[in-house]
Amino acid sequence: NRLLGDIIKVTPSSKVTGDLAQFIVANKLTEQEVIDKAEELSFPSSVVEYFQGYLGIPPFGFPEPLRSRVLKGKTIDGSKTMFTGRPGAELQPYDFDRELAVLKEKWGEGRIREVDVMSHAIYPDVYDEYMEHQNNFGHLEYIDTRTFLTGMQIGEEKVFHLEPGKNLVVKLKGIGEPNSEGVVDVNFEVNGTARTAYIKDKSLGDSAQAKAKAISSVIGSVGAPMPGVVLETKVNKGDRVKKGDPLVSLSAMKMETVVAAPCDGTVERVEVTAGDQVDAGDLIVEIDDN
Repeated sequence: NRLLGDIIKVTPSSKVTGDLAQFIVANKLTEQEVIDKAEELSFPSSVVEYFQGYLGIPPFGFPEPLRSRVLKGKTIDGSKTMFTGRPGAELQPYDFDRELAVLKEKWGEGRIREVDVMSHAIYPDVYDEYMEHQNNFGHLEYIDTRTFLTGMQIGEEKVFHLEPGKNLVVKLKGIGEPNSEGVVDVNFEVNGTARTAYIKDKSLGDSAQAKAKAISSVIGSVGAPMPGVVLETKVNKGDRVKKGDPLVSLSAMKMETVVAAPCDGTVERVEVTAGDQVDAGDLIVEIDDN
């Protein structure tokens, strides 16, 4: 709270505060260490954007020197470090008709409503993730919350109401062992008919071999700041990078974090790819700073 300037906390500023708190705890930092190491820490994107003024300007201003250190080397669209007034005042007019046409072309004519355009306008990444989830798994609004979050128990039977007069009676019969490729047979009945689903057990990949850890005393040994999933690798072996350049983006604890280069140098190793699970401290990129 003090690091952010004792701001009024309401969504989304409360999320920024929570993201920073989780980041501090995960990295075992003190308040003073956050200030002293701010130029080399990979803060959650929400925290960086807060200091850039994406939420507006706090009534008492931004705390210094933390703001200047967090934003060192970072720009908005390559032009400026932060907004100086209300960020919405600089937005270009939104073309609703154009975006409606784009979404219909991308996701299908019959799937897009006006509310979808609004959702995409406000949260484009979240909306695309939601639609991709629908493509993979269909409509899940028929499943109750507990079943969605924890799954069914063997022998349990559930009735799912699709529409008036149309129900599915599903009974989980058994769950097999992973095969050599990590795929598990899930056996169940649907309205008395036997069915089998083949599910990839994603938890097996991490246990196959121990991952290398970043060496804290070596500046070019870059580790994951928090446990999470790799969204994108932004560099390749042999690339020249400058201090502050983005290396990898992670999704951790419902927040996105961009891991930045702690020094100038040449990328020697990239240890992760999109979709990989990482723990705090796992080596993700190695930079030769000579």
